[in-house]
Amino acid sequence: MSHLIKNKSKLSARVSRLQGQIEAVQRALDAEKPCGDILNLVASIRGAVNGLTAELIEEHIREHVSNPQTDPDPERARGAEDLIAAVRTYLK
Repeated sequence: MSHLIKNKSKLSARVSRLQGQIEAVQRALDAEKPCGDILNLVASIRGAVNGLTAELIEEHIREHVSNPQTDPDPERARGAEDLIAAVRTYLK
């Protein structure tokens, strides 16, 4: 996955933020915070994981299936664009 190496620092930063969010849930549980507060923290983690997942899937499509900006086949490029858009929508 050499294409992930170029984005390694960006991806690592996202994972570090996720770790911080998970630690915040642990602190909230330990402090016996209200369940609404904890649910909000968990919802933010879910959103962050979905964002990371969408980014990884998009990179996979661009590197291993078709890159819409460089694919000489316009039909395949359009299909890749549609797939990327569907993944983004689904993981919102």
